[in-house]
Amino acid sequence: MTNALDGILVVALEQAVAAPMASCRLADAGARVIKLEREEGDFSRGYDDYAQGLSSYFVWINRGKESCRVDLKDKKDLALVEAMLAEADVFIQNFAPGATDRLGIGSEALRQRHRKLITCDISGYAPGTPHYTRKAYDLLIQAEAGLAAVTGSPDSGPTRIGVSIADIATGNAAYAAILEALIRRGRTGEGSRIQLSLFDTIADLMNVPYLTRRYGGIEPPRLGLAHPSIAPYGVFRLADAEVLISIQSEREWQILARDVLGDVSLLEDARFASNVLRVRNRPALDAAIQAILETRRYAETAAGLDAARIAFGTVSTVADLIDHPAVTALPVPTPNGPVEVLAPPTLVDGKRVPMRAIPGLGEHDEALRREFTAKAARSA
Repeated sequence: MTNALDGILVVALEQAVAAPMASCRLADAGARVIKLEREEGDFSRGYDDYAQGLSSYFVWINRGKESCRVDLKDKKDLALVEAMLAEADVFIQNFAPGATDRLGIGSEALRQRHRKLITCDISGYAPGTPHYTRKAYDLLIQAEAGLAAVTGSPDSGPTRIGVSIADIATGNAAYAAILEALIRRGRTGEGSRIQLSLFDTIADLMNVPYLTRRYGGIEPPRLGLAHPSIAPYGVFRLADAEVLISIQSEREWQILARDVLGDVSLLEDARFASNVLRVRNRPALDAAIQAILETRRYAETAAGLDAARIAFGTVSTVADLIDHPAVTALPVPTPNGPVEVLAPPTLVDGKRVPMRAIPGLGEHDEALRREFTAKAARSA
């Protein structure tokens, strides 16, 4: 894979998931990423110890970085960070709002000193909103932004999505914004100040339920493994398994009813004449399909769906995922030995991202202090 960001220096004052996700993507693309950590380290190092004695979170999104411990209240360490920032192309941080400003390394001050620098500030809530100064974390934002209200089953109550989606989505949005800023800088010579929040990121993802409620007057229901806007789209019981069937168009619905289910009366039923009507009459539709499928076995059902080119799948456990035929797992070096992680999704020219090493806490302290102290002395 080509290192598109080779030669780009990223300084990351980061913790937890959102900012480390963004800097991990930058490192995967070839950037040099210096991860600044407290003496005790990024607190995500202590979330668990499942990955060969290391945190699964930390192993997941900190590959290819250099770890340097700093005490930002110490003048010498702050000067070291300033020396790094003087050389940097990108500065990304997700500390509490105002923390970097108080240290003199806030985005506004840095942009005045370093015209080409791209800064990226990640917060819980957007600047200028009443909640801006509050601390915020993934689960809190899932609840606050309404995502939990549309997640789960009819009987479950609001539910957390099973991964840290607010952090993940915000980190990927930050990555995209930084790439845009690098392209812009290549054209204009000017850096940019990027600001984004976990709340705004999830609110953006909530646009369909938001529009449904605001303009349709319908409170989006929690449907478990069914789609709120499309039918049939959900899980059906077979004689020996379950199958999740996904219909995306009227043509596919006709093929499913005629060629897979073998019941053209479904196509003649006025309640199912369009997707809007099928969603409105979902209980009756699902019951009719379930009555047909419940005596069939998975092998014959899968063969019929494949032949009809209808999308379908199984409901996997995490244990199933480990051995799933579609999975690509790659070894990543860690201080405790190699750990297999699920590969990032992108292939470029048919090649996967190389899995570079996970840094030990402070692993690069000495080398980085030597490098940037010398650079600071030369520029003094």
